[in-house]
Amino acid sequence: MTVSTASPAEGVRVVTVDRPPVNALPVQGWYDLADAVRAAGRDPEVRCVVLAAAGRGFNAGVDIKELQRDPGNAALIGVNRGCAEAFEAVYACEVPVVAAVHGFCLGGGIGLVGNADAIVASEDAVFGLPELDRGALGAATHLARLVPQHLMRTLYYTSRTVTAAELLAHGSVWRVVPTDELLRAAMELASEIARKDGHLLRLAKAALNGIDPVDVRRSYRFEQGFTFEASLAGTADRVRDTFGKEA
Repeated sequence: MTVSTASPAEGVRVVTVDRPPVNALPVQGWYDLADAVRAAGRDPEVRCVVLAAAGRGFNAGVDIKELQRDPGNAALIGVNRGCAEAFEAVYACEVPVVAAVHGFCLGGGIGLVGNADAIVASEDAVFGLPELDRGALGAATHLARLVPQHLMRTLYYTSRTVTAAELLAHGSVWRVVPTDELLRAAMELASEIARKDGHLLRLAKAALNGIDPVDVRRSYRFEQGFTFEASLAGTADRVRDTFGKEA
């Protein structure tokens, strides 16, 4: 199962992604994740959601091989819409979302954590957008919520990553902990949040989203248009065909 849920503490729902080997999600996986997060937020007994992952890393983005197998544009359209749905589900979740990040957080992973309310990361966590190396564009909207503008642009153009410690210095990560302490640390924060009044938490989430300076859904959908343009031009396939063939 790609997405599972659990309720290990009062008021807290944990949504876990587990798709070996690297948690790169196919079209349906993004929709499944969106459904799980939305369902958790709608549950009146839930006051905080923890978004976590099993395996080697938090999220490696979209399943590039699924795109390569598709002779047309159906998979690209599907994953564009699926990613938008998953990111929106995290952002618009009725209660706060805490992302528990370990290992790699790349591509679509940035979209998830960039839309979360708080991030707890392990010491081995790295964050980045390798989109230009994968024949795609997008999620700069969400990377810009984690680092300052000029650093975001540099990371985007170079496909470099930043560490959890660097994001801690920028104030976008709440805590950095050893890997074996990650879920416990995320649960501690989630449980602290969940002790607040549920109705007030939902009002607070709506209020904070309402004062955001950037409409993240519209901004991300604008970016996705350039991904589709690159595909129609043949640029995406040319770059994507080198995926997995680097020396």
